[in-house]
Amino acid sequence: MSRIWLLLASIFFYGWWNPAYVLLIVGSIVFNFFVGKAILKGTHTFTRKAFLALGVISNVSLLFYYKYADFFVSNVNTILGENYPLLHLALPLGISFFTFQQIAFLVDNYKYKIEKYNFINYGVFVSFFPQLIAGPIVHHAEMMPQFKEESTYNIKPENINKGLFIFILGLSKKLVIADTFGVIANNGYANISLLSSLEAWITSLAYSVQLYFDFSGYSDMAIGLGLLFNIHIPINFWSPYKSKNIQEFWRRWHITLGSFLRDYVYIPLGGNRKGEGRTYFNLFMTFVIGGIWHGAGWNFVVWGALHGLALVVHRFYNRLRFKLPKLAGVVITFLFVNLAWVFFRASSWGDATEILSKMFSYEKGAVTFNLIGSLYDIPVWLIGCLLLFMPNTFQWSEKFKPSVLYLFTMVTLVILNITYMNSVVKQEFLYFDF
Repeated sequence: MSRIWLLLASIFFYGWWNPAYVLLIVGSIVFNFFVGKAILKGTHTFTRKAFLALGVISNVSLLFYYKYADFFVSNVNTILGENYPLLHLALPLGISFFTFQQIAFLVDNYKYKIEKYNFINYGVFVSFFPQLIAGPIVHHAEMMPQFKEESTYNIKPENINKGLFIFILGLSKKLVIADTFGVIANNGYANISLLSSLEAWITSLAYSVQLYFDFSGYSDMAIGLGLLFNIHIPINFWSPYKSKNIQEFWRRWHITLGSFLRDYVYIPLGGNRKGEGRTYFNLFMTFVIGGIWHGAGWNFVVWGALHGLALVVHRFYNRLRFKLPKLAGVVITFLFVNLAWVFFRASSWGDATEILSKMFSYEKGAVTFNLIGSLYDIPVWLIGCLLLFMPNTFQWSEKFKPSVLYLFTMVTLVILNITYMNSVVKQEFLYFDF
């Protein structure tokens, strides 16, 4: 009964944003459940492959229709000089995340990696509300056994305490830090022509900080909420800006996406099993696909290609046994990631190249332009920058135990969250758009 209630509550939560899309996610769950069963019960390899192809193509087609149809039509119009109308579809929340989860589920079904499962457990796995709309991308092997366990549905005070602590920290990362840096980033990207060289750097760095605290804050909140239900959602960030190289960065940033790309794109392409040249190609294409997954625009393709190229370069110089000093590695990796985020954030190729050109050429900018907003935010700027290189949420949570100090910290953060929640400066989570 608890599982049914959790499934219904999750579907209700999803429908609160737009009731029309309830049919979409319910239809997706039902379709993939029965396709998965058909794959599992198939007696011939051809039949099982046919059902797998049906499932993967259907999921990708649904994602393409909602997320990439207008991008495709606009490019056709540009190339052919036509004027086909755009669909202007609202992107269903979380469609990129629950589509990838279900593709992984179907592939593992084909590989006989999944034990028996029922519709309720599968439905909760796909729709579990803490991570439904912006990840992490959870794997069935991590989640479905937890939903089967009867002990999951007991009250565990230690998980409630720890979950609340992680949730409040995540909410603070979003409301207090990410949204404050977001003011600078949004102001800068909206007025690129007015920026000086220094302001262009500040704008790009502000977005790097905003994006990290926004998305990792949401992931923390999902993990904290999961613990309230005794469900352990996988960690999605582990201090990525401390990374000494680009490979390490992708082991620390959006960890669940990196795992998916490795297991369901890179390895099926051949991984590193078909020679060095093919390995470079597979790395590059994996991250181009990762860029496309993030959004319908050439800026995302370029961003993915840059990371793919960086991983190729990293693998090449690793073979030469060339190593940078740790500090130099951290600085170079962060600067590269920061520059690549410009393509990720800019609304057009022209905007991206303009802000990059300003960053590397001396310009004074407009005298009357105010980029940074209120100087009262200086403490938040300093705290945000320091937190990038301090212990992360989960290193703190490992030491968590109820005490006066933790109570004081949580009460202070709750007051800050309420204050910032009611301020005029608040934005949706950035990854709701991906």
